[in-house]
Amino acid sequence: MSRSYTLLLFILFALSTFATDPTATNYSFKECRGTLSPYPADNSITAYPDSLTPVYISHVGRHGSRFPASSTHAVQLLRYLNTADSLGTITNTGKRLKEVTEYVIATSTGRWGALDSLGMAEHRGIASRMYLAYKTVFDNAKIRAISSYSPRCLMSMMCFVHQLDRLNNKIEITTSTGRSNSPLMRPFDIDNDYLDFRQAGRWSQTYEDFVNTFVPITAICRAIGNNTGLSDEELRQAAITEYYVIAGLDAMGLDANEAEFFTKDEINRLWSAFNLRQYLQRAANTISSVPADIASPLLLDIIDGTDRFINGKDDTNVVLRFGHAETLMPLLSLMRVPEAYYMTNYFDTVRQHWLDFKTFPMAANLQMVLYKTAKGKFYVRFDINEKPVKLIPGDDRTYLPWEIARTQLMKYIPMYYQM
Repeated sequence: MSRSYTLLLFILFALSTFATDPTATNYSFKECRGTLSPYPADNSITAYPDSLTPVYISHVGRHGSRFPASSTHAVQLLRYLNTADSLGTITNTGKRLKEVTEYVIATSTGRWGALDSLGMAEHRGIASRMYLAYKTVFDNAKIRAISSYSPRCLMSMMCFVHQLDRLNNKIEITTSTGRSNSPLMRPFDIDNDYLDFRQAGRWSQTYEDFVNTFVPITAICRAIGNNTGLSDEELRQAAITEYYVIAGLDAMGLDANEAEFFTKDEINRLWSAFNLRQYLQRAANTISSVPADIASPLLLDIIDGTDRFINGKDDTNVVLRFGHAETLMPLLSLMRVPEAYYMTNYFDTVRQHWLDFKTFPMAANLQMVLYKTAKGKFYVRFDINEKPVKLIPGDDRTYLPWEIARTQLMKYIPMYYQM
């Protein structure tokens, strides 16, 4: 065989391999923790021009790092492993996975979903940086803070405002939690259009097709063996369950070594299914705009609060809100923040463009800061996870006149929410 012919075969093989999955990703093990990732530690609020004086802050944050939201995944994974153990098919990898799973259950029992020490520290850090960056706002601040009724959201709020009070105990703070805040913090629980969307399952076939095509069973089979009697569909669900348990270790303060259980390709594929499910359920997409539209009352609250402050109808100058990833995903998608808004009919490309780990880690947040010039004109900047973002497509300005930003945001809110 000639060298030229051999080279031709290699090139054809490489091209065919690439063509097999042009949307494949190569994110790190850490990135593939997705929304289970702790808040990044390298964030710092950007300085603002001397010509602008910050006067008002409107904040929407997700709760901080926590113990697993419920026992469901860990208990189910332990069942798979115990069955494999009783059948004699469990491997050494499976035995190690069983140890980890049992430790997760033992550590989390009585604390499922609770904010952990890392989550508390995340909110203290965000509060401290906000205070130091905008000290003039806090000189005579009146703060109103609300949270979802979820205990981890309440605790996130209390850690945040407690830190502000430690930094300046002259601040006046009022807090509120409970189901009365659900229209803003938990619309996914009460919005009838959204409940109909979820129940109708218009998104589920797209998700199931993706899972059947892309989710590997190799990792779970390395743990429980190849002769467990489970169908491929059951093995794929077991693989997703294994992923969820391992991906959440870091957020509960445990050392995570995903490479012990997954190859790089396996965890990328498993993460991509987790990521797609959230995109379909929580963001505007070509199947439905409803997942984003439910954030309209929250966006209207942000706009109305800013207007009331500017017009002198409310002297509250810091508004803090604490909810969930399911609160922020619809909001940022509705606002068409580039990192949170992606429209496509090719759902296998979502994993390249809509990245939950980039925008929605634990303690993720939107900060809208209002500035005033010496001549009395108001400008606004939007930060995602303490980094500025551009609000208007094709407009490179980070600081926008409030009237322009307001007009742009109002365009995105369906009319029936504005009535």
